[in-house]
Amino acid sequence: MSDSSFYKDWLQKAAEDELSLKAVLAEGAPSTACFLSQQMVEKLLKALLIYGGREFPKIHDLVKLGELTQSLHPDVVDLKRELQTLSQFYIETRYPADSPEFTAAEAREAFAMAQKVKQYVNSKISAN
Repeated sequence: MSDSSFYKDWLQKAAEDELSLKAVLAEGAPSTACFLSQQMVEKLLKALLIYGGREFPKIHDLVKLGELTQSLHPDVVDLKRELQTLSQFYIETRYPADSPEFTAAEAREAFAMAQKVKQYVNSKISAN
């Protein structure tokens, strides 16, 4: 990327997802909250990759994005459980016949996982 501040645009989009996520959690729409948690983390990982000067394919798979991040930050493997869990919400939350109904507890857990990834990404960006 020629614009080294482009990662900030991705962080802003992740922040918008987080704001929406908080509102959706308050209103009680767990499937949408799970989806927004996945979206937030996807954008955070892409921001971290851009910050590190890496390009990425147009994918939504958080595990694969985590693997791409690993060359920059090997300790991203500590988030493997979160990335695996959240990655499934990209498809499973979008179509009624293909997915289970998610609970409020699952939505809160997804949000907590997204917050953990956010803290990780912020620590890597602010460390430089």
